[in-house]
Amino acid sequence: MLLSRLARVSQEVAAASARSRKIALLAELFRDAEADDVPIVIPYLAGRLPQGRLGVGWKVLGRPVAPAAEPTLTVREVDALLGRLGGVSGPGSRAERARLVGELLGAATEDEQRFLFGLLTGEVRQGALDAVAVEGLARATGAPAAEVRRAVMLAGSLQTVAGALLADGPAALERFRLTVGRPVLPMLAHSASSVAEAVEKLGACAVEEKLDGVRIQVHRDGDTVRVHTRTLDDITDRLPEVTAAARELPGERFVLDGEVVSFDADGRPRSFQETAGRVGSRVDVATAAREVPVSPVFFDALSVDGRDLLDLPFAERHAELARLVPEPLRVRRTVVSGPQDTGAAEEFLAATLERGHEGVVVKGLDAPYSAGRRGASWLKVKPVHTLDLVVLAAEWGHGRRAGKLSNLHLGARTADGGFAMLGKTFKGMTDAMLAWQTERLRELAVDEGGYVVTVRPELVVEIAYDGLQRSPRYPAGVALRFARVVRYREDKRPEEADTVEALLAAHPEVRP
Repeated sequence: MLLSRLARVSQEVAAASARSRKIALLAELFRDAEADDVPIVIPYLAGRLPQGRLGVGWKVLGRPVAPAAEPTLTVREVDALLGRLGGVSGPGSRAERARLVGELLGAATEDEQRFLFGLLTGEVRQGALDAVAVEGLARATGAPAAEVRRAVMLAGSLQTVAGALLADGPAALERFRLTVGRPVLPMLAHSASSVAEAVEKLGACAVEEKLDGVRIQVHRDGDTVRVHTRTLDDITDRLPEVTAAARELPGERFVLDGEVVSFDADGRPRSFQETAGRVGSRVDVATAAREVPVSPVFFDALSVDGRDLLDLPFAERHAELARLVPEPLRVRRTVVSGPQDTGAAEEFLAATLERGHEGVVVKGLDAPYSAGRRGASWLKVKPVHTLDLVVLAAEWGHGRRAGKLSNLHLGARTADGGFAMLGKTFKGMTDAMLAWQTERLRELAVDEGGYVVTVRPELVVEIAYDGLQRSPRYPAGVALRFARVVRYREDKRPEEADTVEALLAAHPEVRP
């Protein structure tokens, strides 16, 4: 498949507001794709590179390259070149990366260059999410959408299912079954603004601690235990404590869903960054385990004794979990009968926050396990932190946001009267807000010479965020987690923005 075709469809999907139109565009694309194109086409549509980060910055991408007159690049040729780019290291690597990027962009037309810029900078956000791609794939192949969705859930990969469907048709879906030892995509939660809202929506439900740990899926088959992350990476060798805990359980064959958490000497959870750092440690695991021990906490059972539990109501799955897993290894929870018990749910949330956890997940008792999806029957509730920060700069957008200043650089006041950058965000912006902030920030611009537009620190913006993490990249030593724009505060002067000192005082667990 030519890259030009993919770039055109990406642009058309970005412009389409109706989900049905997006599905139709993707269905047509999949009908024309070969099975070997699929592992590239699907991640590209979602703005992902199969190779991961390639170490290509705007110093390289900002160099102008004359575009090709006619489209000749195929998606497989692009993937091969990016694979070479990802393998560059050692002396002279910067120059070699620049050469390979120049070779790629020189072979691309102007439209293809725009698409590649967005892909390499993470700015392809045209709404071609996996859920829409599943519908398009089903329509392209004549397979029932529900069966395609379940196959993706069980295979843990849309690309794998798409390749099989395009090669062999709907009969290929029979290959995908829940199998102990093969991870599946986890069920995820939507957000609710309050416990009362969540209980009102779900009725009879369980209210469980929301742990700020690392999601794990544990598979045991006899003495063999494998541990996987939410992205299906195998991290068994990094977590000997989890392997040991799984082997002590009475069952011989099961799949459990949970999180791994690290607790301090007082039994309070350590910061997410500490737990994530421990899980990410590949060298000297024994020392890492002594310094930051972790514990598994389970909250769901997907298979027990070879029995597939995915379609059972959550109440029955939890009963199987409780039969298999002792209480100290299960998440704390309370069960409420409906809105009349909202007070009990609120009390549980307050106690959970007091114990140092980040909130609760409210789960409908009658819901099946919707692996790989944000199920409407799981609703997370946690306090929303907000800050008034100052915009220090903004980056030009790509794809749907081409021509608009999108990614904001956010700063808090420092003791010396300056501003310290705490991170970036492009989330939470409406089209109207994008247009307004582009005009306003250009009025404040002091340097428009490149991809980043530096502005006078005068515009205050209210930012919601989920927490802080330590970061050596930023001058204050911390960065915002999951920042998104709430609104602009033109009624506030920059001198009224929040300070770094106040922010650190509110989050002592991550003080650098």
